[in-house]
Amino acid sequence: MSQESTAPGEVVETAEVPEPGAVTIVVPTFNESANVRQLLRQITAAVPARLPCEVVFVDDSTDDTPDVIEKAARDCPFPVTVLHRQEPVGGLGGAVVEGMKAATSDWIVVMDGDCQHPPALVPDLVATGERANAGLVVASRYIKGGSRAGLAGSYRVAVSRGATWLTKALFPRRLHGISDPMSGFFAIRRSAVTAEVLQPLGYKILLELAVRSRPRTVSEVPFVFQDRFAGESKSTAQEGFRFLRHLAGLRAASPVARMVGFGLIGLTGFVPNLLGLWALTGAGLHYVPAEILANQLGVAWNFVLIEHLLFRERRRHRRWWDRAGRFALLANADLVLRIPLIALFVHQLDLGVLSATALALVTTFVLRFAATEALVYLPRRTGEKPGSESRTARRAA
Repeated sequence: MSQESTAPGEVVETAEVPEPGAVTIVVPTFNESANVRQLLRQITAAVPARLPCEVVFVDDSTDDTPDVIEKAARDCPFPVTVLHRQEPVGGLGGAVVEGMKAATSDWIVVMDGDCQHPPALVPDLVATGERANAGLVVASRYIKGGSRAGLAGSYRVAVSRGATWLTKALFPRRLHGISDPMSGFFAIRRSAVTAEVLQPLGYKILLELAVRSRPRTVSEVPFVFQDRFAGESKSTAQEGFRFLRHLAGLRAASPVARMVGFGLIGLTGFVPNLLGLWALTGAGLHYVPAEILANQLGVAWNFVLIEHLLFRERRRHRRWWDRAGRFALLANADLVLRIPLIALFVHQLDLGVLSATALALVTTFVLRFAATEALVYLPRRTGEKPGSESRTARRAA
């Protein structure tokens, strides 16, 4: 609180509005050479002199975007940096994490490079965070005063709404109070995010932040999604599949969720197993070797799904052939272990055959899940560098 004198002997207390801290604007770009000059002009016009500002472009482009940024930055009253990644690990989300690591300001504002996110809102995002003592401020299209007008066509609108509904249904607690988890425009305190725990895949970095390291206090401000200034949208069917993979990986982050997912994937493995058995026995092969061979189809099916849906972030710890070999060994050992277990339960515990078989299935399932997690996807040792680290060239524009 501050005090203001209005008359002799009279003092009135007034609410003190905190001055916004410094801000780093992180802009991931991929072939946006036609947009970045306009974006820097808008940032220059929007950000007041009292708000210390720097702009960090994290660029995965194959065109001349870095050179255009360098030339346009000469007219900017604030520092502009270009981090050009030779390997775009993690897609747009990975670029944002790279920018967060390079940020030096109290606040980090993330926005797109196509001018669909209005830079005029940057001071409001930061000021709202300061007033509410929030760690995250989301620019939302779905609260009063917001609009998704810039989404081109009913198809993109439907996809956006469907993705929003799906993510909020999967993460009702983590996304409570966030009306627009698909937003790519937000401000976050640098002290509220630990970049090392993030494992982005694709372009929905806010979802990653909210689920893995959501700050305690979240605020929202409305914004109108603008039309793209130039070029075409980078949203593709491939990005959509990456988004679904990302959702599955986030949902499987806890051990219990991974175990449930492991079991569901195992159930789907019966389909290729039975189809293979039908084809092999139909070709005249004896049912015993046919079952052994058909089981390998189920094993391969399960391995592919588990790799991409449950343990994507741990694949770097071992080479693929090492993981595949260990997984196949464990899956086939399951068959060998099940028969002695059934015999043990029948003769020692006096269980019926069906009850003993069910108990053996549950026991081997739990053991196989624990062994898969421990022996196939061991966490990386401290100090060991993953093989997929991107190489980044830093250029001060």
